Amino acid sequence: MQIPVLDITDKTQDKIESLSESGCLVVKNTISENIREKVKTELEPAMEMSPAQIDDPEAFYPGNTRRTSALVALSETTGKLAINRMSMDICDHFLLPNSDCGYQLHVSAAVEVGPGSRKQILHREADPFPFFDLPRPNLIVASMWAITDFRADNGATLLVPGSHTWGKDRKPKDEEVLSAEMPAGSVLYWLGGTLHGAGANVSNDWRYGVILSYSLGWLRQEENQYLDVPSEDVKKLPKDLAELIGYRAYGGLGFSINPEHFFLQDD
Repeated sequence: MQIPVLDITDKTQDKIESLSESGCLVVKNTISENIREKVKTELEPAMEMSPAQIDDPEAFYPGNTRRTSALVALSETTGKLAINRMSMDICDHFLLPNSDCGYQLHVSAAVEVGPGSRKQILHREADPFPFFDLPRPNLIVASMWAITDFRADNGATLLVPGSHTWGKDRKPKDEEVLSAEMPAGSVLYWLGGTLHGAGANVSNDWRYGVILSYSLGWLRQEENQYLDVPSEDVKKLPKDLAELIGYRAYGGLGFSINPEHFFLQDD
């Protein structure tokens, strides 16, 4: 099984079917060079404060990478990417059937993989929620936006197509682990049950990507958006982005006030 590659102009249903079958999908020609440069410019102050770490062979994150998170508070352009129509259509299909309370932004992170960085341990985005046996229902949809080219030699994400359907005893063979090569401006989607990890960077280039993942509304977000995004900044966000990071209410026990009351009211 290969990693399917489609274009932004292809039909939404084709993207959904490819992602459903393979557990991963590359979509090309999604964001312009101008948008990519805006993302880099807006995030650079935070990235400069996140120096590349010395490698620890037993650590989950490889060394010689730069990472920063809580991007909604740092980059207006990245916030717009988080609520783009293609991602929302994909999340509607894969997440809404498992949640009466919608879905939410789970992780937002910028990652630069530097020369000499080792490959990451293969893992699943839904591993922090082990209360379901494998294969799990769809709990998470993840995306990686290619700010630079993703190549096999500069640490392009490794994936195991089809692994979202495997049980716990099924291990990938070497030939089943594929590199998600894609030109800058593309986006890679994968499901929460798909095995993946950053590839080794054996080139002299830095590989830059932005991760935006989404989880069911009844799960705990990996990022605490209520602390990451100051309340004054929440008031400036588009309403659908504010709702995506958690500022909305659903039916429950007793009486509750929709949190939008607090950030949409006039000062």
